[in-house]
Parts: sequence; C-alpha cells; structure tokens
Amino acid sequence: MKKNIIFALLIISSIAINAQDKKEEPKFGIKLSGFVKTDIFYDTRQTVNIREGHFLLYPDNISLDASGEDINAKSNFNMLSIQSRLKGAISGPDAFGAKTSGVIEADFFGNAGSGLDDVNGFRLRHAFVKMNWKTTELLVGQYWHPMFIAESFPGVASFNTGAPFQPFSRNPQIRVSQSFGGLKLIGVLFSQRDFSSTGPDGVSSKYVRNSGIPNAHLQLQFKSDSSNFIAGAGLDYKTITPELYTTGTSGKFKSDETLSSLSAIGFVSMKFRPISVKLEGVYAQNAHDMVMIGGYGVKEVTDSTTGAREFTNLNTFSIWSDIQTNGKKVQVGLFGGYTKNMGSKDAIKGDIYARGANIDYVYRIAPRVVFISGKLSIALEGEYTFAMYGKNLNANDKSEISNRVATDNIRTLLAFIYNF
Repeated sequence: MKKNIIFALLIISSIAINAQDKKEEPKFGIKLSGFVKTDIFYDTRQTVNIREGHFLLYPDNISLDASGEDINAKSNFNMLSIQSRLKGAISGPDAFGAKTSGVIEADFFGNAGSGLDDVNGFRLRHAFVKMNWKTTELLVGQYWHPMFIAESFPGVASFNTGAPFQPFSRNPQIRVSQSFGGLKLIGVLFSQRDFSSTGPDGVSSKYVRNSGIPNAHLQLQFKSDSSNFIAGAGLDYKTITPELYTTGTSGKFKSDETLSSLSAIGFVSMKFRPISVKLEGVYAQNAHDMVMIGGYGVKEVTDSTTGAREFTNLNTFSIWSDIQTNGKKVQVGLFGGYTKNMGSKDAIKGDIYARGANIDYVYRIAPRVVFISGKLSIALEGEYTFAMYGKNLNANDKSEISNRVATDNIRTLLAFIYNF
C-alpha cells in the first residue's frame, strides 16, 4: 500500500513540475485585429487623388474648354470600404537573448494605379519582425518611413493622414533603435517599394535600386516617462540614378549620373488631460516618394553628342499641426497644414520629374468630430484645401511659380469605423 501511495505522489509531482515548465515557456501564436471602415465623401471640385478619390491630395488645376468654362469645376461623390484592415500580431519564443515579435498587416486599398485597376486589391501594409533586448530594438521588414512618426501623426479621419503636408510612405527596412533613458537614437537603412521616386520612365523603385545605395536616416527622439511628451529631429539621405543610358546625336551612351538629396524633420507631441497637440515641420528634397509635392529636374545637358544630363532637386517646405480633445465618447479635432514649393537651387533647362511642379503652395484646414460607442466610431470631417497653381516658371527657370491661379475644394467626409 505504501509503495502505491509513494508511486502516486511521484506521478503527481512529475505532472506538476511539467505543468510549471510549460507555463514558463513563452507563448507562440498570432492575435488578429483590425477594423472595417466605410468612407462616404463629397468634393466640390475635381481633385488630384489616389484610388477613386479616396486618398485626397489637393484640388486639380483649372482646365478651360473652348468657351472658357473650367472643366474641373465639377463636384464628385463616392463611397468606399477599401481601407478595411486586417492585422496579425505574432508572438514567439526568445531568440539570441531577445524577445521576438512580428506583424503582418494588409488592407484592400490596392497597390498600383490611380484609377480602377487595383482598387479592392488585397495589399501588404506592414510585415516585419522585431527583436528587443534591454535597451536595443532591431526591426527588419516593411514598416513606416522614418519621417512618418508613428507616435505623432495627424488624427484626421481622412485616409490621407495629412498628406501632402505629412510625409507618407512605408518601406522595406532595417531599423535599429538604442535607448538611453528618455533618449532614443534611431538608425534606418531602407529601400522603396509601394511608394517610389519618379523619373524618365515614370514612378518606380528602380531609380533607388540602380543607385546601389540604400536610403539612410538618423533620428533622435526624447520621450517623457509618462509618454505624454515626445519630441525629435532627424536627417534623411537618398541617392537615385535617374537613367542608365542617354541618347545623343551619336546614339545611346551609358550613364552613371546620380542625384543625392537631403531632407530634415522636427516634431513634438504633447498630451494633456483635456487635449493632445502635435506639431511637425519638414524640409524635403526630391519628396515624390513621400507623397509630398516635389521631385527633381534636368539642370542641363552637358554633352549633346552623348545626351549626358545633370539633375537638380526641387525643394519643399511643409508644416502641420493637429489639436484634438481626449474624450472617451466624443472627440473634436482640428488639422492645419501648409506646404510650399521652394524651387531648385540651380536653373532648370530640361524636363521636370515631380508631383505638383506647377504648384506654388497648398494649405488645408480640416475640423472633425468623432462619436465613440464601444468598438464603433462615427467621424464627420470637413477638409478645405487651397492650391495656388502657376501658369509657367519664373524667368530664373528654378521652378519658382509665377502667373498664379487659385483653386480650392471642400471635402465633406462621413466615416464609419468598427474595430475588432
């Protein structure tokens, strides 16, 4: 009898020990989340946009018909659910002494074209793995461009998220973050994919790929212990090869001409009990890949025999602010943004490859109110966007706008968002 009791106790002890070991093992799995969103919007004018008007940039330029009527002075209405999103947050066991995690996120916004060709297409947004040590984090995969600050971006209801005033891009990257108390130093090497530069062959990531040099970014952030205050500044360096060959009077010739650009960002985010305030300023060169106005142009043809060309950056300045109340049932917000085409340092004597090269400046004022009940939010937002176009370049040929013509648009947006 004693033997049976001892044997039973040993079995129970063994089971208990195994159970404790299993509890200590890190969990491995995936947690799904996301939202279903429908946007209903009305524009008083034709706009420059992406995906059937869903991603609004600014009002379109005046286009006169034979009788002097503006063709683009026509309203537009649409309803879309393509922003609906699915996210998988992955947890796993430690590796190389670090806690590991990953994310796969996608929506139905599509990936190519501004018209009907890829709307409703299931596309990759984020896909990355993270390794976290005590003060160091390594992120590898597709994530936000380092000039899109995930901790401080406009809280607008519109999917443009403040573009073209706010840099907007996701990029395949290697990102290392090192913390020193409240300070964090971030270094990023990255490429282009869904958001790309433009050039002689249209929008493509090949201009960066053919340079053989990854984009590079260095940023310093400060965050308070409560995370209610975040501020930072960063520098961004990019090199492109606009063309592999040129065509001159004597045929085709290999080209190794590159163009380098330097951009800078500064931002601050402050959260108080009643309101949150965010402010950001950007100076950008060749900013097409960040969905801002800008790009580059041909400085000059240096050899007519080979057709060799030199290029120069178009410079862009942008500033925006966002203020929002922090209510749990009702939130009221106001976004304001301004961006300016600062032209180029050098005279432009050839083609221009840019977004909004004929725009002098754009500004936007967008008030909003959001009603929240459980997992459901209903947002109503108005966007007034003003764009000052130019009929031609200034006499100095530096892409500075003269003979200006104003256009504006009012977008009324009603959005229903169900989070899960």
